[in-house]
Amino acid sequence: MAGGTGSTDKAGSARSAGSTDSPRSAGNADSTGGAGNVGSARPEAAAGATRPRRRQARGEARIAQLLKAAASVFCTTGYTAASTNAIAREAGVSPGTLYQFFPNKEAIAVELGDQLLNRWRETYGAAFLPDHLTLPLDRMLDAVLDPLIAFNCENPAFTVLMHGSELPGMITQGHDALHMTMLDRVETILGGYLPDTPPAQITRIANMIFILFKGGLALIMAHEGDERDAYARELKTVLFRYLEPLVGTALLSTPPNAP
Repeated sequence: MAGGTGSTDKAGSARSAGSTDSPRSAGNADSTGGAGNVGSARPEAAAGATRPRRRQARGEARIAQLLKAAASVFCTTGYTAASTNAIAREAGVSPGTLYQFFPNKEAIAVELGDQLLNRWRETYGAAFLPDHLTLPLDRMLDAVLDPLIAFNCENPAFTVLMHGSELPGMITQGHDALHMTMLDRVETILGGYLPDTPPAQITRIANMIFILFKGGLALIMAHEGDERDAYARELKTVLFRYLEPLVGTALLSTPPNAP
């Protein structure tokens, strides 16, 4: 699970390359008539600042539309089989419009992956609130796992982009970095509950938690409705039965020393 810094630069360059602030995109992406030629763009700019802001808002809306379409295509066909033509078709725009904002499929994936990673960071931060760590184990698992499961179910493209074998390196690097951050966080929390446990064992327990969560999440996402909810409960049961003999007594006696 991950967080990338390099992806922001690449995504930013993709956006600036197709930004509606440029004469090309102002005329071709969402404008009407001949407003896109250079000669007509200058009087508009001189007329006031509101029109460029409207063009910027339209450009951001178009980017969001293309990213939503890309997420759908990536989930349907996988990243490797996806194409810019398929993404444009899903978005209801021409390939030419897509290329005003993104030069290729890789740039779309980087931008989408960067947005999803940022939202995953926010979700995991909310899941591991200090107040959650003082709850009884069963309620703690509810508080921590529910937002993580909900995020993945609501954003299936996240799994496609984070675990594909032929994805741009920025995405996988970002995912790996965030995964290590989360693993360190879990190890710190476990160390607070189990101060006398050797660090190597703490690492093994944290890795096992991650593997159990990943496997359970795959089953959850493969089902819908009541079956999905049932598998979510099964995952919590598995983690409870694994963790309760280890940290159950500590949870009842003292809060963890983790920050």
